Amino acid sequence: MIWLLFVLAAGLCLFPLALLLGRRHYRLRGRREAALALYRAQLAELARERADGRIGAEEYAAAEIEVQRRLLAAGAEQESGAEGAQRRPLLITLVLIPLAALALYWPGGMPFLPAAPLAPRRAEAAKEEALIAALRARLASMDPASPRARQGYILLGNAENSRGNPAAAAEAWQRALAAGFEATLAAETAEAMTEAAGRVTPEAADLFRQALAAAPADAPWRDAVQQRLSLATP
Repeated sequence: MIWLLFVLAAGLCLFPLALLLGRRHYRLRGRREAALALYRAQLAELARERADGRIGAEEYAAAEIEVQRRLLAAGAEQESGAEGAQRRPLLITLVLIPLAALALYWPGGMPFLPAAPLAPRRAEAAKEEALIAALRARLASMDPASPRARQGYILLGNAENSRGNPAAAAEAWQRALAAGFEATLAAETAEAMTEAAGRVTPEAADLFRQALAAAPADAPWRDAVQQRLSLATP
C-alpha cells in the first residue's frame, strides 16, 4: 500500500511541471526556429566560401558536417517540442513516469542494480577536451587576423556550442568576427551570447543590429533576429 502512496505523491508533484513545460514550449519555439534559420544560412555561407576558394576542402568538409549535425539536432528538438505542446499526452507521460520507475525498481531494488559504466564516457570527454585544447594551442600560435585563424575560431566556436558552452562559443566566434565580419556569423554569435546570459544583452542586441545591417534583404534569419531584438532590454 505504501508504494501506491508513493506513486500518487509523485504524480501530484509532477503535475505542476506539466503546466510549466507547456508554457516553456512557446518560449523555446522561437529559439529553435531562430537556430534552424541560422544553421541553414551558415551552410549557404560555407558553400559560398568554398566556391570562392576562401577555405580548403578539408576545412569545408569538417565545418559542413558540424553545421549539418547541429541542424539535424535542432530539427529533432523542434519536432519534440511540437509534440510536447499537446497537454494531454504530456500529462499522461508524467503520470507514467512514477509508475515506470516503480516497475523497474520492484523486481530487484536499487541495491542490486549494476553501476553505470563511467570509464567510456570519461575517456570520450577527455579525448574531446584534448582536441579542443590542441585547437586552442594551434590558434594561439597563428596570426589572429589571418583567414586560417578565423576559420579555426569558427570551428572552435562550433565545438564549444555543440558541447553546450554558449559563452565559450560566443567568445571564439567574436575572435573570428574580429578577423572578418560576416552577417550570419554575427547573428549566430549574438544568439550564443543571448543563450549564455539568458536574455538579450545590450552587446548581443548591438551585434544583432550589425548583422541585420550587413545581411542581404533575403537572409532567411532576418525575422528571427528581429524577434530577438523585440525582446531586448531597452
